[in-house]
Amino acid sequence: MEVAATPAIGSSARLRNVPPHSISGRTRKRSCVICRVATAPLRIKSGLNGSATAFPSTEALEELDLERGACNLLRKYTPELVRQRVLESRESFASVVGRCVEIIWRLGLYWASLSYDCLVGRDDEMVPVRAAQLRTLLCDLGPSFVKAGQVLANRPDIVRQDYMNELCTLQDDVPSFPNQIAFSIIESDLNMPLEKAFRKISAQPVAAASLGQVYRATLLSGEEVAVKVQRPGIEPIIYRDLFLFRTLASFLNGISTKKLGCNAELIVDEFGEKLLEELDYTLEARNLEDFYKNFKNDLTVKIPLVYKSFSGSRVLVMEWIDGIRCTDPQAITDAGIDVPAFITVGVSAALRQLLEFGLFHGDPHPGNIFAMRDGRIAYVDFGNVAQLTQRNKQILIDAVVHAVNEDYVEMANDFSRLGFLAPGTDITPIVPALEAIWGNSMGKGLADFNFRIVTKQFNELVYQYPIRIPEKYSLVIRSLLTQEGICLTLQPDFKFLEVAYPYVAKRLLTDPEPYLRERLLQVLFKDGMFQWNRLENLIMLAREQVAMMSRNPSVRSQKSATASQGQVPKLDLTDTIKDGVRVVITDPEIRRQLLLAFTEDSRLHVDEVLDVYRLVEKDLDPAALALDVLQGIPAAARDFILSWSNAVLADQ
Repeated sequence: MEVAATPAIGSSARLRNVPPHSISGRTRKRSCVICRVATAPLRIKSGLNGSATAFPSTEALEELDLERGACNLLRKYTPELVRQRVLESRESFASVVGRCVEIIWRLGLYWASLSYDCLVGRDDEMVPVRAAQLRTLLCDLGPSFVKAGQVLANRPDIVRQDYMNELCTLQDDVPSFPNQIAFSIIESDLNMPLEKAFRKISAQPVAAASLGQVYRATLLSGEEVAVKVQRPGIEPIIYRDLFLFRTLASFLNGISTKKLGCNAELIVDEFGEKLLEELDYTLEARNLEDFYKNFKNDLTVKIPLVYKSFSGSRVLVMEWIDGIRCTDPQAITDAGIDVPAFITVGVSAALRQLLEFGLFHGDPHPGNIFAMRDGRIAYVDFGNVAQLTQRNKQILIDAVVHAVNEDYVEMANDFSRLGFLAPGTDITPIVPALEAIWGNSMGKGLADFNFRIVTKQFNELVYQYPIRIPEKYSLVIRSLLTQEGICLTLQPDFKFLEVAYPYVAKRLLTDPEPYLRERLLQVLFKDGMFQWNRLENLIMLAREQVAMMSRNPSVRSQKSATASQGQVPKLDLTDTIKDGVRVVITDPEIRRQLLLAFTEDSRLHVDEVLDVYRLVEKDLDPAALALDVLQGIPAAARDFILSWSNAVLADQ
């Protein structure tokens, strides 16, 4: 079945703490001196990187910015700003009072039913009924509460598992608003009549949700586009509800901190900031641009173009994507697409977003991911995305390395560095819990690893210990779980790590980033011993990744000459070998460890070396490699001299 991939409407925009990503995914940092000059009412406080950072006077927002390690120059949300917007007139105040009465009445009735269940001793048996009632209640209370329910569905540190399962089913589908109003908004934002912007536009919306709706249109220049229009009058409603949420959180903060170990004000501030940014479509346009830049050289990923000249704060125009729904394996197969290869493409794209670019799609549900007929994976709806700093990406890589090395103490430290644990938290009781979860999950190998089961066990851990899942990582967890569900629909025997590990292996072996070279060495050495089997496994997994990606039609079409000659796709290890030679020359400790690796157990490990060579023999061009190494000798010699001189000076 072929369907049109329309952008979803009910998701939140990326926090704009820094300018957009470059193609490499590195973050360009902006000096906080601007904050100190331009924001007199703000306090200055030291950030994670030691630099002065400006924050609003609200303590919860200070904690939020400290967690991110950056200041937000374009903050759209503060409790003070929300309060001013809501209470700016008597009419607004009356509206707040009326809304407050409605919320208190309806939530009060629900709370009374829960209390009655506890009183008569049937609270456990009524959980499924009450969870379903909560979902219905949130839908009836409007878009802000639907959004709140979606956030709570990914917060195991706040909501118990059975309620989370019910909240995950929340649907954001509502009746559309009149076309005349939508077209008026388009004309107002574009400052031109419809006929001067579009050759034609659909008579009815093709999709509708709580915050807006989407039309299909054709530009005067002939391009097919999706036109996303915000629902009229929704901003005052969102502000009013956020004001009430924040007021309630201020009363509950002491209880939530004591009972749940989480800051209720911080949770509302995270939610409010994302939701208000979602209302500005110019931010989603920037998300689209960033994703397009990140993937523009990737043959396997399709990101729609955004037409910024036809977009505004309430209107977003982007390339129309026709694709096959990613949960229809028969249609994908009928299109000539290899399903396992398509799954590999999808998992690799997700991991690139998370570990390479640090900018990832936060809501990759089946309506936002499509299979193109040329084998590419297509993403739509870039409102709900999140950003990781370079430091956090490196910590995630560290966590993978520590998991491979079964170093659970360092894994616990990684969680602390990522913000899951408050500074100074005793990790001693958490270490054996992590070992039980990860060790049991990996005990039977990659084929038996189930990400959903591990997540469920981690959710229980979160509920038992003082752990708070930072906002961006709740999106990471939800994103990976959603994509695992899609993959299981396409391939019932899908195993997440069987696809994810080859990507990680290839990246460790081939990525020239210095910190990844260091992590590769950490994987290959354990307790001072060189792990020959790990090196062989990494090479085999990386070759598997290359071979699987090459089965994608979009890659084959670009490499038809190679395919026509019947050549096997190669794993290019040239740069890795060159870097290895340079490190051996310049680093005496690595040189010593490698010599020990060749002579461990009082014997020369010639067989192991030959086994590794046989694995990479078909991927290497000895003459070209020798030439590259020779050309790199001057640079290596310079590095050796510098290393030697530094060592001599250090001994003085």
